[in-house]
Amino acid sequence: MDGIIVIDKEAGVTSRDVVNDLAHIFHTKKVGHTGTLDPLATGLLICTIGKYTKLNEILTSTYKEYIAEFKLGIKTDTYDIEGTILEENNVDVTKDEIINAIMSFKGKYMQEVPIYSSVKVNGKKLYEYARCNKDVKLPKREVDIKELEILSIEENFIKIKCKVSKGTYIRSLINDIGLKLKCGAIMTNLRRTKQGLFNIEDAYKIEDVRENRYKFINVLDVIEYKKIEVDEYLYSKIKNGSILENRYNTDKIAFIKDNELVAIYKEYDKDKSKIKPWKML
Repeated sequence: MDGIIVIDKEAGVTSRDVVNDLAHIFHTKKVGHTGTLDPLATGLLICTIGKYTKLNEILTSTYKEYIAEFKLGIKTDTYDIEGTILEENNVDVTKDEIINAIMSFKGKYMQEVPIYSSVKVNGKKLYEYARCNKDVKLPKREVDIKELEILSIEENFIKIKCKVSKGTYIRSLINDIGLKLKCGAIMTNLRRTKQGLFNIEDAYKIEDVRENRYKFINVLDVIEYKKIEVDEYLYSKIKNGSILENRYNTDKIAFIKDNELVAIYKEYDKDKSKIKPWKML
């Protein structure tokens, strides 16, 4: 069983729970996903099965769109509503101050990784430090808030839509907004609606999959690299993992045979005039 399927994850289950469910349904251990959603979050979870698990890296490295809701005046250790409350503050800010604080994060900035995350420091996941009450210097990394729209402001409750780069933590963005407003903020709801060429409208509930009401996504519809149909001679060289001349004027290229993805090649770092195997299917 090989395929790509988009799941609409429900709240209260982990991304690993979804993978385990799919592994049971499709009777295979080769199931993966391309970006964890917290149990609190819902929405689009791209899952790969069989040989397409090799493409997780490719499908992950794209912009993602979220609709997030948050509340001002509270700070928790997890930056969301499920954490332990650390502070409760009066919210003495105007609507214009809220708007300006939110919109100031549009673009690139250095975001601190939250302590409750699976990012590793010195070989240990950050949440393991948190659970042991051990101090650790939280890493920072550049993120890109490519699009940011305020959907509603109702007293201390705010809803936004944002398109962000890989590795962006929305609860960290919300925490940073709360810090800027000097009153704190926690995420109360999060829904992922897009990732690359995938859209929530193409997603299925796990129950749909169990009851055989689903379709796999054609990988050729979601690979954004230049695509080349190969003849038997080139197909043979590709299947043998040969390094090829880069006649295609691109750094990455998808080779197709009989309407099936065969391999993705990328520029050879030792010789820019050539391409080498990157993902072989």
